[in-house]
Amino acid sequence: MQPQQAVRTLTKIIIVKKVLSLLAIAVASPVLLWAQNSLTVKVMDEKNEKPLVGATISLVGSLANGQTNHLGNSSFKNIKDGTYLIRASYLGYRSAERKIEITADEQVVLMLESREFVADEVVVSATRVNANSATTYKNLDKETLAKSNLGQDLPYLLDQTPGVVTYSDAGAGVGYTGIRIRGSDPTRINVTVNGIPYNDAESMGSFFVNLPDFASSVDNIQIQRGVGSSTNGAGAFGASINIQTNTKTDTAYAELDNTFGSFNTWKHTVRIGTGLINNKFTFDGRLSSIKSDGFVDRGASDLKSFFLSGAWYGKNSLLRANVFSGKEKTYQAWNGVPEEKLFGNADDLEGYISANGLGGRDEENILNANPRTYNSFLYKDQNDNYQQDHYQLLYSNNAVTNLVLNAALHYTRGRGYYEEYKPGASYGDYGLQPVVIGDSTLNKTDLVRERWLSNHFYGITYSADYKPSDRLNFTLGGAYNEYKGDHFGDITWSRNPLFTRQENYNFEIDHSFDTKYRYYFNDAKKTDFNVFGKGAYKIGNASFFADLQYRRVAYSFLGFDRNLNNVQQNSTMNFFNPKIGLSYQFENNSNAYISYAIGNKEPVRDDFENSTPDSRPKHEHMQDIEMGYRITHANFNAGVNAYAMLYRDQLILTGQINDVGAQTRMNVPDSYRMGVEADVTWQPISNFSWAVTAAWSRNKIKDFYEYINIYDENWGIADQQVNHYSNTNIALSPSFVGSSEIAYRPIAKAEIAFISKYVSRQYLDNTSDTNRSLDAFFVNNLRLSYHLAFKGVKNVGLSLLVNNLFDQQYESNGYTYSSIYQGDPAVYTNNFYFPQAGTNFLLGLNLKF
Repeated sequence: MQPQQAVRTLTKIIIVKKVLSLLAIAVASPVLLWAQNSLTVKVMDEKNEKPLVGATISLVGSLANGQTNHLGNSSFKNIKDGTYLIRASYLGYRSAERKIEITADEQVVLMLESREFVADEVVVSATRVNANSATTYKNLDKETLAKSNLGQDLPYLLDQTPGVVTYSDAGAGVGYTGIRIRGSDPTRINVTVNGIPYNDAESMGSFFVNLPDFASSVDNIQIQRGVGSSTNGAGAFGASINIQTNTKTDTAYAELDNTFGSFNTWKHTVRIGTGLINNKFTFDGRLSSIKSDGFVDRGASDLKSFFLSGAWYGKNSLLRANVFSGKEKTYQAWNGVPEEKLFGNADDLEGYISANGLGGRDEENILNANPRTYNSFLYKDQNDNYQQDHYQLLYSNNAVTNLVLNAALHYTRGRGYYEEYKPGASYGDYGLQPVVIGDSTLNKTDLVRERWLSNHFYGITYSADYKPSDRLNFTLGGAYNEYKGDHFGDITWSRNPLFTRQENYNFEIDHSFDTKYRYYFNDAKKTDFNVFGKGAYKIGNASFFADLQYRRVAYSFLGFDRNLNNVQQNSTMNFFNPKIGLSYQFENNSNAYISYAIGNKEPVRDDFENSTPDSRPKHEHMQDIEMGYRITHANFNAGVNAYAMLYRDQLILTGQINDVGAQTRMNVPDSYRMGVEADVTWQPISNFSWAVTAAWSRNKIKDFYEYINIYDENWGIADQQVNHYSNTNIALSPSFVGSSEIAYRPIAKAEIAFISKYVSRQYLDNTSDTNRSLDAFFVNNLRLSYHLAFKGVKNVGLSLLVNNLFDQQYESNGYTYSSIYQGDPAVYTNNFYFPQAGTNFLLGLNLKF
């Protein structure tokens, strides 16, 4: 081991020990600081004076929050002497508040009156869970999201939640970004917006670059880890991200957000709202623009979006229409940096240049570029261009006592393409014959191509929530969605003619020939129907729940049949996803839970297209066991949970990658993820808080077979070498992820926050080979904010976010592939990495009127 490597390894060990020590201190310290007072809050219906079960109680200004039990009581113990504002809320009722002075044990009764309006929260109630549910989850409100919403993509605003790893192609969180939760990639994370599916129906990924600055129109987000609760859209195989957009605002407002930062990053946002008009109508709007040159060379992004919403509030009904859109133009940076450039010496780099046949501008680029910002693309229009428009019509009705009906119609229109320059492209790869000019036969040409996607996604979602008594609650919901997508590619420019013609071309002077040619076209259709029923029954402090979902997916696509003819194919899959659980609420405002769930998930588009009916991958199957304990006090909140996600036929990344970044996958019979997660917040005094998350896990494949291509002298695949691995690590699944946020308010209007994130080693493939891995990294950010107000301006907010404060050099994503050349026993491995930016900043100004 080299001295520098030894120092880096020792530093990482010390960092891990510090993180674990800080977590232990955060958990243990509050015990020494709690006082001896207790508070019991009873919540009742003002009209009939019956207790309200499941009402939410919070002590404003502290961490204490909880839900009322079967008697309508919520108890808080070990509360310090002081003045507290108690707030009680319950769906369908007006919130109530009372300020009290606590110097001894206290009992308070709060009476809630029925709302005049249906609350926006009912729109997403069918897909949400609450504090006493047997589900592992995390809630984020709009105030929390706004603190760091300075232009980075939505995944970066979720980075401090348990088990999350984020990454960015361009290195600074603007443009193409991604998120993994418990090691599960975006295709296994179900995303809904107001209960409506957002994942792409074919790839099942969620591309937040198509909704830039969407967080500025979000009211709250709930992340459910594991299978979670039944919801609409793609199956959740690692987590669900349930987003609710803006809700009712009673007063008119106008808001301006402006950000400037490193890499010439700019964000401009305008938000306006009418407030409640004639006690019935509200209208809200947002317009956003984000531009950045990116950390990576030429990794620029030009993002635009808008959000419009109008709502009508009746006595028993709510009707809301949302229209929002995003348009992105992003220079491609998805190739990453080869290991030889990032970590190698001059000889390593020369070997890479020779092996890949680089010359001219490409050779000059890789030799002279900064190793951490190198981008292999040089063509000026190597851009991804896409626009996505969303239309939602949401309706809720509470005309019948104890029954809430929800329905939503939605339509999404997407279209766009990415353009790329392909040097030395073979005519045969585009279904063309070699071109004969005189005595010359041309087999290759330089060309520019556009690969297009034009799609439509529409459907209906619905739910009925019936609560006949405080003990029983039942929800019936479901959806029918249909997707139609056209995929096609055009050659828009070619150095040589695409076809043999009678004319004689002079290649030295004549480049005027027509090269417009559509070299492929295929369409796809996918329908997704699901229905689910959920029931919860309470006996005393115990609550039992059952959740049954049936889902039917039908997919029609252009693919290979058994005779290797490329013809339209059809596949239909039926899934049954049951879930059961038990939770118990203790008198000290804590609860414990255990649940068992089954999830099933279909393969993605590439899995279908790149196979025949005989070789087509099976669907994935998972059993998810979750158990945990949550406790809340005035100065201390904690949640600890353990999980086991047991897979059958999980589709595993091999590390091989095609020219658009898609990785080939195979079913493995037996694999699992097991872990323990903690989410702790400590607030010993009113102006200081410390939030810590930690996720330890084992992510294993019991038997994994690696296939390495053996190439002959003509670069044809002559054979494959097979390597067997037992109990190997699942790719890109770190064994430990931890975060910390220490926040201090020196004065009421200012905050200083020190934010840390540690991610352990991640393997690029499933061989557990450290030579194919991402080093562990520990990154620290600093956030400063100051708010003031004066006549005519409700708020002037200044925010400074310094990312990677100590200039840590790290990579949070990458890929690898290996090959063997016939007659050479050596295995050649190519690793590619996505370096993230060093120290950089975002400075924001917020004005509210």
